[in-house]
Amino acid sequence: MTLPELPRLTVLSLFTGTGGLDCGLEAAGLETVGCVELNELCRRSLEENRPGWKLLDCADVLQAATELRPRDLGLGSGALDVIAGGPPCQPFSVAGQWTSSGRRGMDDERAQTVVAMLDLVEAFLPRVLLIENVAGFLRGKISAQPFVEGRLNKINKRHGTSYQLQAEIVDAADYGVPQHRRRVIAVATRDGSAFALPAPTHAMERMTAWDAMGDLCEAVVPSGSGGWSDLLPSIPEGSNYQYLTARGGGSELFGYRTRYWSFLLKLARDKPAWTLPASPGPSTGPFHWDNRPLSVRERLRLQSFPDDWQPVGRFGEQVKQVGNATPPLLGEVIARALVGQVLVPGAQYPAAPALLRPRLDSAPQAVPPVPVPARFSAMVGEKPAHLGVGKGPAPRQTEGNEA
Repeated sequence: MTLPELPRLTVLSLFTGTGGLDCGLEAAGLETVGCVELNELCRRSLEENRPGWKLLDCADVLQAATELRPRDLGLGSGALDVIAGGPPCQPFSVAGQWTSSGRRGMDDERAQTVVAMLDLVEAFLPRVLLIENVAGFLRGKISAQPFVEGRLNKINKRHGTSYQLQAEIVDAADYGVPQHRRRVIAVATRDGSAFALPAPTHAMERMTAWDAMGDLCEAVVPSGSGGWSDLLPSIPEGSNYQYLTARGGGSELFGYRTRYWSFLLKLARDKPAWTLPASPGPSTGPFHWDNRPLSVRERLRLQSFPDDWQPVGRFGEQVKQVGNATPPLLGEVIARALVGQVLVPGAQYPAAPALLRPRLDSAPQAVPPVPVPARFSAMVGEKPAHLGVGKGPAPRQTEGNEA
């Protein structure tokens, strides 16, 4: 694929992780000139996959906020094109509400990384600020939106800039990623230019899990573990434990809605995957339709990484890196829009993004579920369902917040 002729467009990457967002920006012709990443395994993965990206010694964004300046990247004042990153999402995420501390928004100590990100915006005054995060980052009573907007207003008053936060919630599957992944994309431009994501390209005909990984022939695949993994063959593709409830079609082993949604969740070949978690338990899906955990390569495909990308570390460490990543294809779509609307107005790209995989032939028929193993027969019988909305176990500090 031929990119449009572009000037050098530079990116300072914060919270780089294993490089998903930056991989997408690169595919659109942008150049990552510095990476701020604290996790040692992620740093090793970046060195392995993109040795040309500069891993900065100030690996902690809090340190970078006080020390890193344009000259350290060989840039003049105001010369940086983009600051991009996704601050830690736990203070704003649905998963965070079930932890011991709950989700506390900007009162969470980890949210100081948002402060540091905006300190760097003031130090560099980039043409574009790009933030990717969970929907709760900019929605609900404990969102970061009031703080971010207030800080940008102060920067504008001090420096004569016109940063205004513009944000949309998107599903990566709408843009060709073979995985449902709802995220906030927030953009602020130095000159106040308007920005809008392009219209979804795959909302009506999404890329499927089969398109992503149906052609893979993994020599070694992970095997199931935990006490419930033997139930996977008894659950149809595209279903979860609820098939084994009074409202499903199988034996009644569980009460309806008494388990978390991803419990024994199995991929459907003809649909996108559900969101890949970063730290799945032994019973947490999505699982492969062959009744096993997904391999790292399969997870990379579902996240839209190119095939030459390989994180380092043990299996669980690689799974965490991939699960925490921004889908590169989503990053490419965002970057193409930023270039054409803000950085190089009018720049024209080929119709198909570089990271969009071709579709495969139709998937084979799903394998029907089998009866539950005999060792679970004693569990079969009537089970009480969840009591209803607001009547089950309560998460911590969730009032007024969205996923």
